[in-house]
Amino acid sequence: MDTPQQLSFRTYGADGPLHHHDHVQIVLPMQGEMDIEVDGRGNTLDVTRAAFVAPDINHAQSAQGPNRFLILDCKLADIGADAAERLRRQTFLPVPAAVRRLVEFIDLSRASGGGLVLPESVVRHCTPLLLEALTAMPQRQSRLHGLLLRIDAAPGQAWTAARMARVAHLSVSRLHALFKSELGRTPQEWLSDVRLRFVQDALAGSDTPLAELALRAGYSDQSALTRAMRRTTGMTPAAYRREHRREHRQ
Repeated sequence: MDTPQQLSFRTYGADGPLHHHDHVQIVLPMQGEMDIEVDGRGNTLDVTRAAFVAPDINHAQSAQGPNRFLILDCKLADIGADAAERLRRQTFLPVPAAVRRLVEFIDLSRASGGGLVLPESVVRHCTPLLLEALTAMPQRQSRLHGLLLRIDAAPGQAWTAARMARVAHLSVSRLHALFKSELGRTPQEWLSDVRLRFVQDALAGSDTPLAELALRAGYSDQSALTRAMRRTTGMTPAAYRREHRREHRQ
């Protein structure tokens, strides 16, 4: 059965079941992070990365800690065949600054009413605007795409802005402009997030010594890693590892 366009806020817990539905779903993070697998492809969603789930595609998600996501449900026909196929192939979408501003406006509307319920007027007026903004994203691949893949694969390397610019065949000023417009942050802010996600995954899933893990992730030493973890999560690496190992056993 066709699903009308609708917006809703949701929160998620750990180890959600594998499921599918007969409509399009776009998942836009507002708070926290979530690991998601879509048609066998896994990634972590945060405020810079959304997910496109096509109809009848198996997917599952798992989130830890406080989180909130804006969910856009719609019919395949609302997107159009070409845009839907492009988004299906890409699956994980960078969230441009224009989309983030619209999502933040929607979130403010929720906050004024309390809870996770959106006013009907906001849903009616903002859903088509959000859908248009998402499907109007450039069809050609971002000039940052290859660079982001290389950094994701080796976050511990010396990724200065100058090196990033060379890899992406851009000037340093153009590199900064693209990061701001497409990801809403500077290259070094994005790199810091990638390195921290790498560390958190390794802490939860391996026994790699902290000093070795710090160097693999690009930190100068274990103390630098500890400062970054405290600043971002409020926990030391050792405490984070204990907490996530305990949650895994439960």
